[in-house]
Amino acid sequence: MIMVVGATGNVGEPLVRMLSAAGEEVTAVSRRITAAPPGVVVRQGNLAALSFSDVSSVFLMVPPGFDGPLEPVLARAAAAGVERVVLLSSQGVGTGRHPAVFEEAVRASGLKWTVLRPAGFASNAFQWAESVRARREVAAPFADVALPVVDPEDIASVAAAALLDPSHEGETYVLTGPAAVSPRDQAAAIGEALGEPVRFVPLTREEARAALLGFMPPEIVDSTLDILGSPTPAEQQVSPDVSRVLGRPPRPFAEWASRFAVAFK
Repeated sequence: MIMVVGATGNVGEPLVRMLSAAGEEVTAVSRRITAAPPGVVVRQGNLAALSFSDVSSVFLMVPPGFDGPLEPVLARAAAAGVERVVLLSSQGVGTGRHPAVFEEAVRASGLKWTVLRPAGFASNAFQWAESVRARREVAAPFADVALPVVDPEDIASVAAAALLDPSHEGETYVLTGPAAVSPRDQAAAIGEALGEPVRFVPLTREEARAALLGFMPPEIVDSTLDILGSPTPAEQQVSPDVSRVLGRPPRPFAEWASRFAVAFK
């Protein structure tokens, strides 16, 4: 049995679908979950209280607001017979923007592990859906700073490979898209997917910070804006890891925008 923690997220939802389609037994775990593919076990719960009975492998997305150390959770998983964990981390850990405590806990757990460090998600563009629908407008800071955002479907595909193929044990993968794209580029791609222009409105850092504080902790807001506005060369670099694992190039942002165009109509 494979357990997917964070099963309703932008990575967890397609991962559950992929594993189920591959014929795997899957338990989908989230704090709020109501549906899953046929045959998938659905479980509501939080990470601190999870039972890992009959689970052999875990995809682990540590939820925002998790306030306990990860070590007791991993020890409980190991005691229950879990053998493998795939951790959804972030590129910011590798570049020193974010703390490494969860990665360190996984590596020290005694479990077989794979760490995924994705760049910014293409799906972060959903934050613009309302303004695009209402005014055909995208408002964002750092208009022309380009980063290689990654399609969550590609992250899920790499996660599925790591859960199913032991050759990925002990690997840390940096996951990016195929090219760096700026917020202005993303607005243009959304407009192309819609078949009509989308206007780009530049925001100051302060304006963007005020908006992000509505749904993100202050320390995450500040580190996110640092990456968006002053990325390091490593954060702007396209990684080969998606291609290495999947044997194909990562999906471009324009493909993501086309696939989810209905959200912006």
